[in-house]
Amino acid sequence: MSDNLIERISTALESEYTLEGLVRQLLEMLELVTNMESTYLTRIEPDGSFQHILFARNSRSMQIPEGLSVPWGDTLCKRALDEGKRYTCDVANVWGDSQAAKALGITTYVSTPVTLADGSLYGTLCAASSEHRILSERSEQVLQLFAQLIAQQIQNEQLLQQLQQANAALTTASYTDELTGLPNRRAVFEQLPKLFSKARQDARFVLLAFADLDDFKQINDVYGHDAGDDFLCAIGQRLQSGARPDDIIGRVGGDEFVVAGIGPKESGMALQAAQAFKIRLSNLLTGEYQLHSSVINYAGPSIGVVAINPELTDHDQALREADAAMYLEKDRRRDHLPH
Repeated sequence: MSDNLIERISTALESEYTLEGLVRQLLEMLELVTNMESTYLTRIEPDGSFQHILFARNSRSMQIPEGLSVPWGDTLCKRALDEGKRYTCDVANVWGDSQAAKALGITTYVSTPVTLADGSLYGTLCAASSEHRILSERSEQVLQLFAQLIAQQIQNEQLLQQLQQANAALTTASYTDELTGLPNRRAVFEQLPKLFSKARQDARFVLLAFADLDDFKQINDVYGHDAGDDFLCAIGQRLQSGARPDDIIGRVGGDEFVVAGIGPKESGMALQAAQAFKIRLSNLLTGEYQLHSSVINYAGPSIGVVAINPELTDHDQALREADAAMYLEKDRRRDHLPH
């Protein structure tokens, strides 16, 4: 039996990668070792308010239901911990006032705490029976071993979750412009192919705008770099406020921004939509900016907007065309400035 148990534990540790999978196997083994009707793992709320039955194995008449929640102060587990009495085969005489024990018909009870590496109490690993059962020293040792294995699995899953969260945060950071919170150049260059693919599937044009903030250097020189940073953030906020849900917005350079979205199906309408898109962006970004330390009346950026047939042009070429259109607009605006 001992060799078989060790082999089963080893197999469970190698084959189970989740807390539930491991616990269910250990509860089955615990039933065999203790000769109890019910074996179960509990979780105690951090504030000590309730105890929850997470996983249970019930092989005979007595049923410890999964999902059962009881006030922690009314549990046999708490009394056992407080009194240092982990096992009894005469619950009625030892804890006869326990309503939970009466309701569940528990006569024999044993538990051990599941304690994490930081010393915190996660819950308890328990076995119970409606009949008188004598618990051997070996069974108590197995119970404690299983509690340690469960604690180890809990900590492994917590660590994995922390690593996943950290990885997600790093991934988000690598695709986000630190100053404005907009998608950065890397994100835009990964999102655009998907947008073009969707436009091809729907037989629609893509509207792509490239905006360069004229006179941004002057804003930095006159008002200071903090004001310049505030201004870039305000630009980003305006772009986000004026965008459609599926539009791509990103900061792709120091004072350069890209906005792209799905356009109409027909060529003529797409060209009209591109012109309207340009006017809308220009109106959105032109005007007064109330910054933390300054008020800036901004004459607006140079914006190049193109309507692209994704069947004929890929996103790289589209960006080049939008960039070229932006420089033409910059030259046009410069020519119209008073000399």
